[in-house]
Amino acid sequence: MRSALPKVLHRIAGRPLLAHVLDAALSLRPERVFIVHGYRGAEVKAAFAGAPVEWVEQAKQLGTGHALMQALPRIPRSATVLVLNGDVPLVRRETLRKMLRSTGKGIAIATSELSDPAGYGRVVRDTRGRVTRIVEHKDAKPAERAIREWYAGFLAGNASRLAGWLAKIANRNTQKEYYLTDLIGIAAAAGAPVSAVKAAVPYEVAGVNSRHELAILERAFQNAQAKSLLEAGVALADLWRVDVRGELSCGEDVAIDVNCVFEGRVKLGDRVKIGPNCVLRNVSVAADTDVHAFSLLEDAQIGAGCRIGPYARLRPGTNLEAGVHIGNFVEVKASRIGTGSKANHLAYIGDAEVGARVNIGAGTITCNYDGANKHRTVIEDDCFIGSDATLVAPVRIARGSYIGAGSTISKDTPPGQLTLARAKQVSLARWTPPRKKAAGAK
Repeated sequence: MRSALPKVLHRIAGRPLLAHVLDAALSLRPERVFIVHGYRGAEVKAAFAGAPVEWVEQAKQLGTGHALMQALPRIPRSATVLVLNGDVPLVRRETLRKMLRSTGKGIAIATSELSDPAGYGRVVRDTRGRVTRIVEHKDAKPAERAIREWYAGFLAGNASRLAGWLAKIANRNTQKEYYLTDLIGIAAAAGAPVSAVKAAVPYEVAGVNSRHELAILERAFQNAQAKSLLEAGVALADLWRVDVRGELSCGEDVAIDVNCVFEGRVKLGDRVKIGPNCVLRNVSVAADTDVHAFSLLEDAQIGAGCRIGPYARLRPGTNLEAGVHIGNFVEVKASRIGTGSKANHLAYIGDAEVGARVNIGAGTITCNYDGANKHRTVIEDDCFIGSDATLVAPVRIARGSYIGAGSTISKDTPPGQLTLARAKQVSLARWTPPRKKAAGAK
């Protein structure tokens, strides 16, 4: 990976590779889950603090078979064991269930077929089609490398039988490691049936060993998400240019333009339209709202019929009621804005309570921070805030107030009146502009 980050902590869809594998494991409702860790294991454990797993250290990384040897002593001999790889993130629950149903008195393995399975262990079968062994790519002969079926690294079987076969594994190979793949040949030689469960799609059992492979699986994951959205009736401008990094739920006739990113939990109501190049993170958007291009929305609640952007930013704690307009280069943070209010351009609204039918002019800001503490601004219903106004919190703008453009308001205003706070305008008749001196002049 050419990275200081442990491989299983590299991300697909905004989450570590290992998180996807763990989700697949937990979806089967197992009695216990073990994670065998070695290289930079402390970082991996820290990333999954609180996860319902048991950690097993592999102090010396002596191969995949050796990793399983570390965990088996802690597993009841009567248990069925499913072995997964932390760098194979897109495995589906259906494939794993099929493996568990196929173990019988032997073992079940996951396989797939590729036109070029370079780097993967090949599945060797006898003339009757039975699996006899797995040969690692580095140890394979030319004829074996020509085999298209490859072993995906997953296996399932009874813990007691696995322990017996593991005890016979040697490290006579180019890597001097104990390969889990050798267990399959040992089991087959002992007469145990080996069931090969072929994955429905190759990417679900593909591992990550490079940035290139990570990028390919990212696209595979996102394309699957896009297809699900299309099947649910969402209109995507381009199914190759949308990223879902969490949970996205959509109502009817939702439209999403290109290069949009959805993180955390995002809910889009009926007829919501998301313009190009938007990022939505933990956001709920009610029906008939338009989010225009290049807008960033985070931890916000947006009512029906709103218009957001372009180039708008809604920060955590924003709550917009129905019919609100937040225009270009407007930032809102920890504020509630009432029905039908507007801030159409170039404004900052922070730690504020804004009533209904309020108009906030260009260049207006709420001065909510005094260098130590945050304070709130309250703007009651039907107020008009002129352009370039500065509202110094804590302050209350009473119902129906008009604030003259360019005013700095630091005291509460009376209702229904025009309030101005400006320096007196002066013109100097005899003033002359400064001029540059001529070259050589003193």
